[in-house]
Amino acid sequence: MSSLRFMRTFVAVARLGSFSEAADHVGLSQAAVSLQMRALEQEFDRELFDRCGRLALLNTAGQELLPEIKKLIDMYDHIRRPSQPDGQFHGQLTIGAIVSCMSILARIVSQLKTEHPGLGIRLVAGKSSELAQKLEHGDVDAAFVVSMGKRPASVRWSLLQREPLRLIVGPSVKGDDPRQILANYPFLRFDRTQHTGRQIDRVLQKLGVTPDDFLELNAIEQILGLVKDGVGVTVLPLLHTMAWGTRGDLRTLTLPDKLGLLTRDVGLIESRDSRQQKITRAILERYKHLLASAFL
Repeated sequence: MSSLRFMRTFVAVARLGSFSEAADHVGLSQAAVSLQMRALEQEFDRELFDRCGRLALLNTAGQELLPEIKKLIDMYDHIRRPSQPDGQFHGQLTIGAIVSCMSILARIVSQLKTEHPGLGIRLVAGKSSELAQKLEHGDVDAAFVVSMGKRPASVRWSLLQREPLRLIVGPSVKGDDPRQILANYPFLRFDRTQHTGRQIDRVLQKLGVTPDDFLELNAIEQILGLVKDGVGVTVLPLLHTMAWGTRGDLRTLTLPDKLGLLTRDVGLIESRDSRQQKITRAILERYKHLLASAFL
């Protein structure tokens, strides 16, 4: 099985871009990793890397070989798993999630792990763009993220929830005209380096409003707390994790209809060829059931 071990090392080098970092990841010396990669190149009768100093980047041959090697590793891992009782999930996977999804996801995963003792799931929090990269690099098996438009053909997208964009104000703010409110109150802006922040910026441009920016944060819950305290107003998606209909400390105002459908779409991304789709489907369906039953 030495070739299989070498293939796992190859995947680590491909992801990390250097023999030294891959060595730390797989628990070998840098020299051992280098020897393994030389042996793999001899076995496949082709060079797989462009070596430059400490870097080891896949060349064209290596890039073509990478998905095939990943398939071989997945197939072997699948074969070696012991058979399980019918209806039981088993295996190990890592699931990422944006912060607003994490608390519900953690509850669902905890229940699943209790019901399926052979199932191991690790959760990772992050921004949508970071999690999409982790999926591409194989660091997560699936992730709950904000839709960012076009996705690679290898990625499957499943919608979880559409969160409408609204103008959100505190109880002391009077009036219902979004333009007037945005012109007269300090604006608390969501981080424009993120897809949601850029989407909000485009909405403001369409409205023809240049708000008085007071601060810019990458934390929706913190912005809402400041709005509630009367620091300013904001435009944000109505998080599906919050019971907006019962809140008396915040007011949500619909933006003009001419702007069209304004939503932040949250969903699950995963590789189309993932062998863990039965598990991720179960998690997604449980999440949808919680939302539909107003359990939150």
